[in-house]
Amino acid sequence: MDPSTVYRQVQALIRHWGTSDPVRLAADMGIRVYDCPDFRDLLGMYTYRWKHRIVLMNPNVSEDLYRMVLAHELGHDQLHRQLAGGEGLQEFQLFRMAGRTEYEANAFAAHLLIDDGELAELVREGYDAEAAASMLCVDVNLLLIKVQQMQKLGVPLKLPYAPDGAFFRNVRE
Repeated sequence: MDPSTVYRQVQALIRHWGTSDPVRLAADMGIRVYDCPDFRDLLGMYTYRWKHRIVLMNPNVSEDLYRMVLAHELGHDQLHRQLAGGEGLQEFQLFRMAGRTEYEANAFAAHLLIDDGELAELVREGYDAEAAASMLCVDVNLLLIKVQQMQKLGVPLKLPYAPDGAFFRNVRE
């Protein structure tokens, strides 16, 4: 999927629903979100069955990680619903980029959670990737995915890091 397609889809969603908050978006769009406290390694899962859109979430993570996981699962809802039947799309290592669908869901989450203007301002002010990510309450790798996506869209943002595609494998609180 073309980077501009994912970007435009996220921007249209934000305009339509008036928010970029994944918790509110899920509720407003009729996506059922269930916390599953028994989840250990599983961070989240999206499934689509009998015309019901469902996200199962691990509530044993920080608020920031919860938002990132939910934004990623919303990406699967918007971009890959047809693939989510049966066993669903499970996230053990969120934001790993082994496949196209995972990368697209990551890009969706990055565009949803990171405002273009805020990011551009932090880059202009000289913040490095880790400091900017901290200020935006996202993992540095999600921020770097956003930067890569914006560069592909022709926006001249420069940060000196490449994202680790398997960073959620190492995120534990």
